[in-house]
Amino acid sequence: MRIAIDFDGTIVENRYPDIGKERPFATETIKQLSSDGHKLILWTVRSGKSLEDALAWCNKHGVTFYSVNGNNPDGALSFSKKEASPKVDADIYIDDKNIGGLPDWGDIYCRVSRKAYPGRHRHNHNRLKRWVKALFRLS
Repeated sequence: MRIAIDFDGTIVENRYPDIGKERPFATETIKQLSSDGHKLILWTVRSGKSLEDALAWCNKHGVTFYSVNGNNPDGALSFSKKEASPKVDADIYIDDKNIGGLPDWGDIYCRVSRKAYPGRHRHNHNRLKRWVKALFRLS
C-alpha cells in the first residue's frame, strides 16, 4: 500500500518553519509500516532548505521514504516545482489536518495493519507504551 505522510504536525509537532519535537511513537510506527512492506511517501508543503532540514531530521531518526512529494516509482526524490509540492497518489494519507484531527500513532498503525488496539493513550499512557514496545519489539 502507498501511504502519504505529512511532516509538520504529523511526524513532529507543528513549529514550521522550525522542526518541532517528535510526536509520540511517530518514528517507530513509520519504520514498522515500512518494514511491513508499505511504500511511504513524505508529503509536505516544505521545499528548498526547509525540506532538506526535514529530510535530515528523518534520516537522523532512521526514517526513510520511497519518495518525497511525488510518486517516482524508482524511489528517487522527485520535485515538479521548487516552490510547491505536487499532489501525490496514495492509498492512505496521514495528516494532522484530517477531519477529527490526527489519531495517535498506535491507532494509525492498527488501522493500517488491521491489528487490535489497546485503547487511547490519554486514558492509560503506560499501557499503550508497553503495547507499542511489544508490537515493535523495542527494549
